[in-house]
Amino acid sequence: MSWFALDTWIVLVGSACAVACALPGSFLVLRGMSLMGDAISHAVLPGLALAFLLTGSRASLPMFLGAAAIGILTAVLTQWIRRWGRLESGASMGIVFTTLFALGLILIVRGADRVDLDPSCVLYGALEFTPLDTVSVPGVGVPVPRALVVLASVALFNLLVLAAFFKEFRITSFDPEMADTLGIRSGLFHYLLMILTAVTVVAAFEAVGSVIVIALLIVPAATAHLLTDRLVPLLVLASLLGIASAGLGHLLAITVPPLFGFADTSTAGMMAAATGLLFLATWILAPRHGLLARRYRGRHREAAGPGSAEDPFHRGA
Repeated sequence: MSWFALDTWIVLVGSACAVACALPGSFLVLRGMSLMGDAISHAVLPGLALAFLLTGSRASLPMFLGAAAIGILTAVLTQWIRRWGRLESGASMGIVFTTLFALGLILIVRGADRVDLDPSCVLYGALEFTPLDTVSVPGVGVPVPRALVVLASVALFNLLVLAAFFKEFRITSFDPEMADTLGIRSGLFHYLLMILTAVTVVAAFEAVGSVIVIALLIVPAATAHLLTDRLVPLLVLASLLGIASAGLGHLLAITVPPLFGFADTSTAGMMAAATGLLFLATWILAPRHGLLARRYRGRHREAAGPGSAEDPFHRGA
C-alpha cells in the first residue's frame, strides 16, 4: 500500500467517523446534553470487559454488542436517576459514567488482565492502522478498511433514522412539552437518540478512541451553531466541519511534529485538536455570533445612542 493511499484511507476513515458523530451530536448540542457523549464513551469499558469474559474472544461483533448494550444502559440509567433522584442531568451523567467506568476497570484488572489493553489505544484508538485491516466490498476494485465500512454504515444508518423521524426529533429537541401535547412521545425519541449515540460511539471507539469521539460529537456541532440557527444547515455544516477537521488534523499530524524535532504524533489526537482550532476561528470570526461581530454591533449601538433610529431596540418598539 502506497504512502498516498495510506494517508487517503486514514482521512476517509476519520471523515466517516466525523459524519457519523455529527448527526446525533448536533441534536445533543441542541438539547443541552453534550456530556452524554462523554458519558457513553467512558461507560462502554465494562461492556468490552464483559463481552470478553463471556466469550473469551476479542472478536469485533461480541465487543460491539457488549459495548453497545452498556452504552444504551448508560442513557437509560442517566434518565432514571435524573427523574427519580431529582438531580440535574450533569450530576446524573457523572454518577452513571464514573460508576460504570470504575466497574469496567475492576473487571479488566480481576478477570481480563491477560488481555493486551494499551491505555493509549483507549484514548486515541488506532486510526493509523485502520488501512491495514481491510475487507472486500462488492463493486470496489481495491480492499477497503473495515473501519471505513463500519463507520460509513453507521453514518448512513443515523442519516436514515433522523430523516425518517426528522419532524419528531426537531420538535422534541426544541419543545418537548409541546411535542407531548401533540401526541409525540418525547421520551421515546430521547432514548432513540441515545441509542444512535451509543451505536456511533461504539463503532468509532476501536478506530479513533474516546478523545476524538467526544470531540467529533460535540465540537463541530457547536461550531456550526455559531454559523446558523437553522437545523438542516446546522447538520450539513457540522458534517462538513467534521470532515475538514479530519483532513486538517491528519495534515497537522504529518507536518507539525517534525518542526519541533519529533517524528510524528497521534493522528486522532491531532484531529481532535483541529476541531478546537476550527471552533476558535469560528468563535472569533463568525459573521453573526462571532466575537468580533458582537463587539462591532455593541460599539455601533453605543455610537448610535439609545432611542436612535440605529438602535435595534428602538426599531423593534
